[in-house]
Amino acid sequence: MESIYYVISWACHRRCKHCYDTRFRPYVRGALDNVIGEGQDAYKKIIANLPDTMIYKDPKHKDAEGNPEERIGRLILAGGEVLIDAMREPLFYPVLDAANEKYGKNVRLSMQTTGDLVTPKLIDELLERNVWMIAVAGMDDFHVGMEGDKRLGLMEELTRMFEKAGIGPVPGPKSGRDHLTEDGPFYFFFGADPNQWIGELWPRGRAWENGLSKATMETNFCARHSGGKNFLNHGWAGSEVAIEPNGNVFPCCLKTKRPIGNLQEEKLTDILDSLKGHPVFEAINQGAPERMGTAHGWDEARFAAASHTKTPKGEPYANLCIGCDRFFEEVMGPVLDEARAKRLGSGAAAPAPA
Repeated sequence: MESIYYVISWACHRRCKHCYDTRFRPYVRGALDNVIGEGQDAYKKIIANLPDTMIYKDPKHKDAEGNPEERIGRLILAGGEVLIDAMREPLFYPVLDAANEKYGKNVRLSMQTTGDLVTPKLIDELLERNVWMIAVAGMDDFHVGMEGDKRLGLMEELTRMFEKAGIGPVPGPKSGRDHLTEDGPFYFFFGADPNQWIGELWPRGRAWENGLSKATMETNFCARHSGGKNFLNHGWAGSEVAIEPNGNVFPCCLKTKRPIGNLQEEKLTDILDSLKGHPVFEAINQGAPERMGTAHGWDEARFAAASHTKTPKGEPYANLCIGCDRFFEEVMGPVLDEARAKRLGSGAAAPAPA
């Protein structure tokens, strides 16, 4: 696949008001042990059930024979915060080691961090484990201490550390370089602001609870990067799925109301192949969520009506993700259960992992 977004644990040292999932937060004592333990219990099976190869074909780029160029896909590891002490050595490093053992050099290992825990020692440990990119994701006004110019000092300090360790910035579009074909390592700064990444914010998690989403019916997260578009097309450019710590798989990072499968019990490619041709998942794959219900009595008008709601503050709100949530809640439970039972070779499979 081109990329797999794998959240290895919910544990974080922050409780950001814009976070897309309320489970990302600080945990202490037994709760921290449990949340790290969930990832520890699952990661070996998850890595084992990832695709046998992360090499994908990109038809926008041709090789010398005129065929789609073969490229190395990315495994993006994230939290929470993967660099907190409770997660780093007990879980994050073992996940990196398992991915290296499975794929060798035929995977781009990328990680996300808020950046404030990065040290030269940790950078060295990451490079020893073949991390290809360090993406610093906390560069926005929603992260306490990173508002406006406050983040500039950290960015300068991180830049010095990265470049001293031989890590370069992701080249800009005017450079003429294509970093996806380069061995790196690279660093990259980004955040949730109007001009970068997801400016409108998602109708999810604390962003939703705090009334921060500015998305409208014209905001189609499904058709954006890390949305559902092309998720079925493993082996080809654009394909990506999201994975939770327990192995649950989703077609997008914002997540449907129910997972499409679980990697503790099935291979990812088996899950995806079983959904090809199904009108619901083909609509998501095309980045057209408004069409997902047409085979189940939900025409586009009904889907649009279901996409309207009120925010927790009582204000009118409408976005396609809301319609997707309601459709999955009302329709997709039996559909997904039936698909899972067929894959597992049983007419009445055991309950799916929570």
